[in-house]
Amino acid sequence: MGSSFFTKLFGTKQDKDLRSLVPLVELVNKEEAWASALSDDQFPAQTVLFRQQVAQGASLESLLPKAFALAREAAKRVLGERHYDVQIMGAAVLHQGKILEMKTGEGKTLTCVPAAYLNALENKGVHIVTVNDYLAGRDASWMGPIYEFLGLSVGVILSDMDNEAKRRAYSRDVTYGTNNEFGFDYLRDNMKWSAQEKIQPKHHYCIIDEIDSILIDEARTPLIISGQSEDDSAQVLGAAKIAAFLVECDKDPETGDYFEQDPLSRFERNAKPFEERGDYKLDEKQKKVSFTNQGMLHMEELLNKHHVINGSVYADENFEYVHYVTQAVKALRLYSNDVDYVVVEGQVQIVDEFTGRILHGRRYSDGLHQAIEAKEKIKILGQNKTLATITFQNFFRMYDKISGMTGTADTEAPEFLKIYNLDVVVIPTNKQVVRKDFPDLVYYNEQFKFKAICEEIERVHKTGQPILVGTISIEKSELLSLLLRRMGIKHEVLNAKNHAREAMIIEEAGAKGAVTIATNMAGRGTDIKLGGSIDARARRLCGTEASPEEFAKALKEVFPSWKKDYEEVKTLGGLYILGTERHESRRIDNQLRGRSGRQGDPGASRFFVSLDDPLMRLFASENLKNILGKIGMQDGEPIEHRMLSNAIEKAQKRVEDRNFEIRKHLLDYDDVLNEQRNFMYAERDAILSDEHLLERVRAICHEISFQIVDTVFANVKDDQKGVKILSEMLTTFQLEVPVLDEKATSEAYKQHLQQCIDTEIDSKVALTGEKPFNDFLRFNYLRQVDLRWQDHLTTLEDLRDAVSLRSYAQKNPLVEYKVEGFEIFNEMLEGIKHFMAQTLVRVQITRPEQSYQRPSSKAKMVESHTAKGAFASESQPNRRVQGGGDVAAVTIRRDQPKVGRNDPCPCGSGKKYKQCHGKNS
Repeated sequence: MGSSFFTKLFGTKQDKDLRSLVPLVELVNKEEAWASALSDDQFPAQTVLFRQQVAQGASLESLLPKAFALAREAAKRVLGERHYDVQIMGAAVLHQGKILEMKTGEGKTLTCVPAAYLNALENKGVHIVTVNDYLAGRDASWMGPIYEFLGLSVGVILSDMDNEAKRRAYSRDVTYGTNNEFGFDYLRDNMKWSAQEKIQPKHHYCIIDEIDSILIDEARTPLIISGQSEDDSAQVLGAAKIAAFLVECDKDPETGDYFEQDPLSRFERNAKPFEERGDYKLDEKQKKVSFTNQGMLHMEELLNKHHVINGSVYADENFEYVHYVTQAVKALRLYSNDVDYVVVEGQVQIVDEFTGRILHGRRYSDGLHQAIEAKEKIKILGQNKTLATITFQNFFRMYDKISGMTGTADTEAPEFLKIYNLDVVVIPTNKQVVRKDFPDLVYYNEQFKFKAICEEIERVHKTGQPILVGTISIEKSELLSLLLRRMGIKHEVLNAKNHAREAMIIEEAGAKGAVTIATNMAGRGTDIKLGGSIDARARRLCGTEASPEEFAKALKEVFPSWKKDYEEVKTLGGLYILGTERHESRRIDNQLRGRSGRQGDPGASRFFVSLDDPLMRLFASENLKNILGKIGMQDGEPIEHRMLSNAIEKAQKRVEDRNFEIRKHLLDYDDVLNEQRNFMYAERDAILSDEHLLERVRAICHEISFQIVDTVFANVKDDQKGVKILSEMLTTFQLEVPVLDEKATSEAYKQHLQQCIDTEIDSKVALTGEKPFNDFLRFNYLRQVDLRWQDHLTTLEDLRDAVSLRSYAQKNPLVEYKVEGFEIFNEMLEGIKHFMAQTLVRVQITRPEQSYQRPSSKAKMVESHTAKGAFASESQPNRRVQGGGDVAAVTIRRDQPKVGRNDPCPCGSGKKYKQCHGKNS
């Protein structure tokens, strides 16, 4: 009551947002006459003038009215499309660094042009981010002529481009590209061997199209560049042999829950010990498998029986099989073909749960992908080692200003504000939405639901009204397709198995009599026009190779017939959206509904739900099906009731909250890694640009020698100090130094050691020259940074798994991760410093007959956008990273006996050589 009172008094947030934007639109409209009076040649000149004003200190806000009016007039002259007032509002929201929610079909692609133009005047670059290469290329070619008319340059980043092509694209004023490529280019830049090879400029301003898809749906899946690791296919196959023989625990037939021990029975002396009947339990919500005591014994028995192991599963050499068997059971019971993944050309390809598209290059992590390959009896590809990784949250937070646009963001507004500090502004449609959204129909089971869906499709199809059917999985889309074929209803199926025809299928989804089955949001980013696509008709008439003039002529010819079909479909009620089940996110359901009713067109939508649907089964009330069954819902008749609508909404909110916690959990841990990554990348940049690296490493040598003196003077007797310092210098640097008088102070020793080190270094530099020696140090420094950073990433992954168990000891896993991660990071930095100091002092210089050339830094790497704990690294097509040029004639020669891998490390750490400085050799 109080809430409605204040809303009436002050208005909703949307009302307040609009009130603040209306004056801006009025200012832009006032400048429209000025812009329309300019000649074509004056547009680039005006851009130059704007840039000069910005360089002289003018704010972008002061230029906004004229700049927006200029961009609007340019779009009108180039494309014949004038920005609506609501689009100008949307552009202002984007400039303000906020998220724009604008319904499907309202022209978001055109809306971002004024904002991108205004911010490009700062000469720092604007990045426009899309979800796939097709949209990046389409939007760049579509909007590019407007920017060029205004005097700006436009580039596009595609996944198949080489380094130089990308460098040119990044140098443009406005650059289009996908979220994956922008992220991968950042990671690859920070693996380059010279500053000149870097291609991505600083991160100034970006506009993210479909921002909810990128920053919400894909936020659980970090970008990973990986390299080949060990081959464990034998262990994977061994585990797969026995997975089918393990038995799930018994469940209560009424509730569907596992039988559990009565918690009060532990207080009864004569109570019989509880025995779990089965080997493992499944948690479908979390996709986890947990083994019982009986299951562990049975696992050990089966592994021995099938000659996979010999002896106890708890033995050191066998214990890893617990993990492999767990993944094998998970692959067998919790991951399904045509639902979670598809097998295409002998490879397991993951299917995006939000869009229904194949996620090319992604692989489940932690051995799960290999377990699925074993289950499907195809070639098992080895696991990969992480070389570089970053989450989308932390990548996009590097930009000085970010904004985004989507048709559905308001339901996730709290998360955008909490994680990214981004406000969501909802802009009204240009024309009122007249789509009819009917209440859900709820059926007792899936059989009744599909029968009703087929009858509804048949009824609508007979009228000629186009219908788009949204499904959750490939499996359900193909089942529905089979049922429609039996009924003789002609239709198109759009899922991950035929994504190549996506644009064509979606273009015709609004044609009279069209029936289209699509998995979730397949086709997102492409408009569905009533009557079908007029462009597609023109292309069929004139051919794809036609000139612009021929295409324009074809458009005129097909327009009358298209207009007739458009009006007829409009009379029939527009596009009918039929959802075959509710998605676990309300936002995805809203996206599906939003495909209908664009720009004031009529339309209708309805969702068909059954109590067997995963959302209802896993997240709705456990007794809901029993209650509805008892009140007579088993006859196939649907129910429309507030209680059911509330149950569905509560279930969706429960899943949304859980997914938000998963994303927040990932970010909490990645923030620790992000601080370390930023430090390491900054260090790497400093190494690349430092022309006096020799002095930097020399200072490290002095620092280590001073630490030796301080330690000796604090812990050793007076008469032994000189000998101990000599011993430590010999161990650390392989450098013999004269012993000073027994009465020498620590300062005297520090000066003495500094002089000895400088003499040794200067003698080597005299043989090679400073620049070749700098190049030699730079190569070794970068190599150490990269190798140790890669090992550090693996160590942190292991640490994250380990600290998760400490919650049982009443410890906060995140705090433990931060503390130990910091300690490990400091150890790594100290290790790099010691290695470089030892390299500088120990290296021996000779005059070789042939010049020494630095080994090539080429390395096979694969990029993947994969989830920690759910996905992991491997394979888009391999892309090579090229190293820098040659190093001058310098030869490294060992002047000490070779150290065995199990011998103590010469550095004095007390570790074995293979676990210390021999770790990366």
